[in-house]
Amino acid sequence: MKYPSFKDLILFENDDYIVVNKPPFVASLDERGGSGEVNILRLAKQYSPDAQVCHRLDKETSGAIIIAKHPEAYRSVAIQFEKRRIQKFYHAIVDGQFVFDNLFVDLPILNDGNKNVTIDRKEGKRAETYFNSITQYRHYTLVECKPITGRMHQIRIHLATQRAAIVGDIMYRGKPVFLSSIKKGYKISKDDEEQPIMKRFALHARQIIFKGMDDQEINIEASYPKDFATLIKLLDKFDK
Repeated sequence: MKYPSFKDLILFENDDYIVVNKPPFVASLDERGGSGEVNILRLAKQYSPDAQVCHRLDKETSGAIIIAKHPEAYRSVAIQFEKRRIQKFYHAIVDGQFVFDNLFVDLPILNDGNKNVTIDRKEGKRAETYFNSITQYRHYTLVECKPITGRMHQIRIHLATQRAAIVGDIMYRGKPVFLSSIKKGYKISKDDEEQPIMKRFALHARQIIFKGMDDQEINIEASYPKDFATLIKLLDKFDK
């Protein structure tokens, strides 16, 4: 896999923080077992030796990540996360037509430590997410997701509980999108196996808002990566 230049990922930088647009299929941190793969933390440390990633995104999820350049900056963001003062907005494409108008989902999440997450009202930890529909297509919906808490797989499992699984999210019964399913008359030869438009689940960390060391608001928006933008473009063309 060809990895991008770290400089090309930077959306914002000052003396304390860097915000990058993480590409899909690049881990946020070193994964357990130390696979040795390039990740955002390693790239950041090559650019700024004391860099620390302030939060993480699933490997397949793209979008905005805050990186602190020094320990004091890291502590400041950690406190903001702890006090739920950082605003995060994600975009997801889900299977089906939904009209979410500030839908609030507060189902507790249990993480068994083995990348397995379930809804558990007794043992689970508090998890809260707001959902708003942005664009409705004939078969799909583009949804804005605002997590208040930061549990593992929170957006993915909360959407699945609404029978609105993210497309391509096989873990939560999300199905991939094929061009043949939205474009009338589109056929593929019998010898070829049709590939999904996106080869991952359609989740992107679109925007993040936090306070800098000078207490001024930093508000950063991350553009869609190519695969997400292509799916939106095709849905706009063939599924409206």
